Amino acid sequence: MTKELVKDTLPVHVTDRIFFIDLANKQQTTIPLQIFELEDLEELHLEKNLIESIPGDIHHLKKVKVLYLDENYIHDVCEELGELKYLQSLDLSSNPLSYSSLHIISKLQALRQLRLYDANLDEFPVEICKCLHHVELLGLSGNNLKYMPKEVVNLRKLKEIYLQKNRFESFPLELCHLHNLEIIDLEQNLVSFVPEEIVSLTNLVKLFLAFNNLLSVPDTLHCCRRLTVLDLSNNLLRRLPPNFKQLTEMNELGLSGNNLEKFPGQICHWKSLCLIYLKNTGLQVLPSSFTRLTCIKILDLSENFFYEFPKEICAMENLEILSLDDNQICEIPPEVTGLSNLKCLGLTGNRFSVFPEEVFLLQSLEKLYLGQDKGIKFMTLPSDISKLQNLKELYLENNCLEYLPPSIGLLSNLEIVDCHNNLLKELPDSICQVQGLQRLLVQNNQLFQLPENLDNLQKLQLVLLDGNPMTDPPIEVCSQGNLAIREYLQEKRHQKAKATKIQAWWRGQMVRKGLGIFAELQKLLKKGKKDKKGKEKGKEKPGKGAKGKK
Repeated sequence: MTKELVKDTLPVHVTDRIFFIDLANKQQTTIPLQIFELEDLEELHLEKNLIESIPGDIHHLKKVKVLYLDENYIHDVCEELGELKYLQSLDLSSNPLSYSSLHIISKLQALRQLRLYDANLDEFPVEICKCLHHVELLGLSGNNLKYMPKEVVNLRKLKEIYLQKNRFESFPLELCHLHNLEIIDLEQNLVSFVPEEIVSLTNLVKLFLAFNNLLSVPDTLHCCRRLTVLDLSNNLLRRLPPNFKQLTEMNELGLSGNNLEKFPGQICHWKSLCLIYLKNTGLQVLPSSFTRLTCIKILDLSENFFYEFPKEICAMENLEILSLDDNQICEIPPEVTGLSNLKCLGLTGNRFSVFPEEVFLLQSLEKLYLGQDKGIKFMTLPSDISKLQNLKELYLENNCLEYLPPSIGLLSNLEIVDCHNNLLKELPDSICQVQGLQRLLVQNNQLFQLPENLDNLQKLQLVLLDGNPMTDPPIEVCSQGNLAIREYLQEKRHQKAKATKIQAWWRGQMVRKGLGIFAELQKLLKKGKKDKKGKEKGKEKPGKGAKGKK
């Protein structure tokens, strides 16, 4: 980091009182010495730099409460760091820390939050567990931990523990003694067993166990009545315990990637449920009791075996995101109009024989996914697409569309059009009216030119044209990216306007001189003038006679 950058960040005078410094991501190789003169400093951010060591002068920051040093190259925790008696939040994540120096952290008696993510830890220091009695958040994700030391039970104020991406083969039994725990994250481990003692975690609010090897979960978990978020995705579960229906505070459930025997009916008792993820669970139908879940906002039923659009969904007025991608659905019922707040609909990879025009009943729709990598390809996009006036993103990849309807230009809110892998021969000029368009993805089609006014779309950030036989702009221009395409279209229009002016001038000259192919036109013009004069003279004679009589 240059001295100029330091000066811009630090106070003009060292005597100035300053409580917060942010030097994150500044290519800093050391901690600037001026910082250690700021006696009132409470929060210091030095993450994402190139710092290799913490200097002993760190002890001068006697009032610092928050210290972020993550994503650096620090090897050792210096002894002086242990003198920061008011430090409450420390982040040393993503550093090549030596295990032998971590005991220094145990001296930080006021510490409330400790983050050691991605620190290549094989074990967690016992000294920290014995001494830091006020820690409420412990972040240890991305390490090589297989167990937690039994002394972790001393962290009695612990509320949040993050152990994602480690090597745990079972749920750490020691955690069941930490009765204040509210959040446990054990995702992406090797956990095959959760102990029944989890019943003691009555304050548990969020439990993340996705991407493990669970064959079952204990029935005693139903006693954790405050539980609102439970993610069991991508395990080996076949069913949920019957008593789970008592978890009436549930707000979010993840069961994707489990080969369920049938839809778990217990879910239908969770009337507060807002988010359900049931992707790739082998489901074919929904029970009629599913209609009780009137608060659902997000529902993922993709990669299942639904042959019909589930009518049980159609009455869900609060539903905003619905994913039914990669099923066997052939048609959409008109009752879908009941989804009055639906903003995102995924129907990619189903078995539609024709474009399902019932989607045009969904006036609130903002994102529509109708790529057809399976089944019959769509040949046309109906002009009624213009009825979706709130549409922002349209995905129609892997079809056989040859044209887009001109009415697409009426979608004033459209931001993304994805029609890659189709048979498009041209784009309608009306697309140049969609002033909010940001991304146009039309690679692997049969386009040879772009609309000449496409460069007028000031918000257009990305145009992908790979795999098209482009001549206007030529392929070599298209391969250079958006700026080159824009400059080409502007220059083309400029040259066209210039040529039009020259041609008009030249024609004028030819007409006036009676030359070339314009000679006949000149004669006709002259003849027309003579005939006009003759008629005018003929009209004057009667007038004079009348005047003479008077």
